[in-house]
Amino acid sequence: MTFALTRFAGRAALIAAGSLALVLTAAPALRADTRAPATRVLTVSGQGEVRAAPNEAVLSAGVVSDAKTAAAALTDNTRAMNAVFATLKSAGIADKDMQTSNFSVQPQYASGDQRITGYQVSNDVSVTVEDLGKLGATLDALVSSGANSIGEISFRINDPRPLLAQARAAAVADALAKAQVLAKAAGVTLGPITSIGETGYEPVRPMMAMRAAAKAAVPIAAGEQSITAGVTISWEIR
Repeated sequence: MTFALTRFAGRAALIAAGSLALVLTAAPALRADTRAPATRVLTVSGQGEVRAAPNEAVLSAGVVSDAKTAAAALTDNTRAMNAVFATLKSAGIADKDMQTSNFSVQPQYASGDQRITGYQVSNDVSVTVEDLGKLGATLDALVSSGANSIGEISFRINDPRPLLAQARAAAVADALAKAQVLAKAAGVTLGPITSIGETGYEPVRPMMAMRAAAKAAVPIAAGEQSITAGVTISWEIR
């Protein structure tokens, strides 16, 4: 009996040893974490602005005519508008810079009822004036030729792209200056740029009027236009 128990105990020990070896063999070997530490970055936004005087204007001018009949109102309006177009051409406005923006024939009613008392014809043209020195004289000539409806006048820069490039460069310089101050205060050093992107720009923003058109019969203040740009830049910091 003692011999049988001894043999059984020996077999049990062998089985236990084999199981332990199997477990140790199947378990994955422990490895050191070789992943690189996360890159630290500093992200800053910058703004740039450039101001310049506009070099062209867009205005609306036209004729409003009233008559007892629609035909009579249209005839009067057509005669007056032909004079307006002739005046614009005499002022050096090219055909490509004139575009009809509104035309309407509307019945006119007596006050308090629906009785038609006449008709009104409106004809407006949008005009681009590329030489601001002629703007005041052009307005004076338009009114003299029969234009009795002058709308809003807006000023713009014909080609804002060079100014926008300057605004973008100023935005980058602004972001860099901010980043250098922050890095110095935090005790870190700026590394290479990791990302850069534009956050939007405003191509034209009217400013207060500051300049009058020279030798103009009608005084005109063109003012300035402001072009802004924004960027966001990230640097690796060390």
